[in-house]
Amino acid sequence: MFLDSHCHLTDKAFVGRTDQVLSDAQQEGVGLFLTIGWDLPSSQEVLAFSQKHGNVYCAVGLHPENLEMASAQTLNQIRQLAKDPKVKAIGEIGLDYHWYKETKDRENQKRWFIAQIDLANELNLPISIHAREALGDTLAILQEHPLKRGGVLHCYSGSAEMLIEFAKLGFYFGFDGPITYKNAIEPKKCVELCPLDRLLSETDSPYLPPTPHRGETNEPKFVPLIVAQMAEIKHLPIEIVKVAIEGNFRKLFSVEQ
Repeated sequence: MFLDSHCHLTDKAFVGRTDQVLSDAQQEGVGLFLTIGWDLPSSQEVLAFSQKHGNVYCAVGLHPENLEMASAQTLNQIRQLAKDPKVKAIGEIGLDYHWYKETKDRENQKRWFIAQIDLANELNLPISIHAREALGDTLAILQEHPLKRGGVLHCYSGSAEMLIEFAKLGFYFGFDGPITYKNAIEPKKCVELCPLDRLLSETDSPYLPPTPHRGETNEPKFVPLIVAQMAEIKHLPIEIVKVAIEGNFRKLFSVEQ
């Protein structure tokens, strides 16, 4: 089946129509979902949502843009949520330097990234990483703080050369709508280079819709367009890519058949 390894099904863009969003995706053959939290309230929401749907799993954590209320108590609350069997990863966590230029802000992001890596190791969970304009520091932290269960570089936006370095650490790579954009030369190169056993499909919905839906609200139902682009780039039948991605998802996130 097709799957969406990174979506935000509890985002305000889907309020009042989440069941329809899931139904529309399933009609397109998308049958597995990992919905992602970004702070404590959203982590509580994605867990509650996943508990209502057998084919929906979740990740809980503190996004680097949502650290205003981060504290030891908050992290402990994330820890308690993460003990639920529907939680398959700590995420999305990481570094975002696009909006944060001050050294103190970046150091704070690093501190909470490392704290959540430690939490993932404590709970034997993988991580879902957000790294925007911060891949060098992300790689350095991951080299210094090895993960027991690895993780995925969500919406990978780095260079092909950097992808090789992350692959050496055993990481997976999630690709989204941007690989369908005409001028996305480096992202397409990264898909081509990414080992088939490290590839994941995702939408990051409601963000980053693929061609020909740019300008619309992104939804998991568009996953087949992304996988078709992967298959074209890798010169493989779409069924082979689809089967590989499902195997990768089940292995990384410990989701049984």
